[in-house]
Amino acid sequence: MPGIIVFLGPSLDRASAEKILAAEYRPPAKRGDLLRAVEDGAKTIILIDGVFHQDSAVAHREILAAVKKGVIVVGASSMGALRAAEMHTLGMTGIGRVYEMYRDGRLVSDDEVALVFDPVSGYALSEPLINIRCTLVQAEAAGIITPADRAALLAAARSVFYPQRTYPKIAAAAGNLLDPMTRERFLAFAASNPADQKREDAIAALEYVRELTGKGE
Repeated sequence: MPGIIVFLGPSLDRASAEKILAAEYRPPAKRGDLLRAVEDGAKTIILIDGVFHQDSAVAHREILAAVKKGVIVVGASSMGALRAAEMHTLGMTGIGRVYEMYRDGRLVSDDEVALVFDPVSGYALSEPLINIRCTLVQAEAAGIITPADRAALLAAARSVFYPQRTYPKIAAAAGNLLDPMTRERFLAFAASNPADQKREDAIAALEYVRELTGKGE
């Protein structure tokens, strides 16, 4: 029987995850998947990725049911961060910056972590807003953009429907609020130095459970 079940998709590639934690890896969770994991004998569940709009999302009651059965439920990065922020007072453990931002009310909408991905390869086809936020902060700190440019780009990112969010589309959506040289400079920076907070948080969750359970590679 599996001791640890991890629901993982585009936040972190499977090969990197397996080097961190020995576990059974399953695709992004949809409603009912956590209940099935409990039925399959999981003692620890790590919820990283889950479906948003293409299927019914993981329900709060199935997380609560798992916790009541004594299963350790850890959430981070994407759907896991969102659910952990909603249920951290009810026994679910949240890990990482994305979780903390949801918990503290600095992030509110699931739109912040939503993206589209190839169902076969798990490769992300759009950029989640939280990663865009972090990239903008890094670009400003590096002197690539000004605070006004960052505000314009963030507003542009919010205006683009989440499945279509890419850095070129965001820069185009900002329009004349960015001069051409700044646009090119920012796109070059985003191509070579994109922030990936969701990946960092997924790694942190796996490392947390590895330390908790002693289940290394």
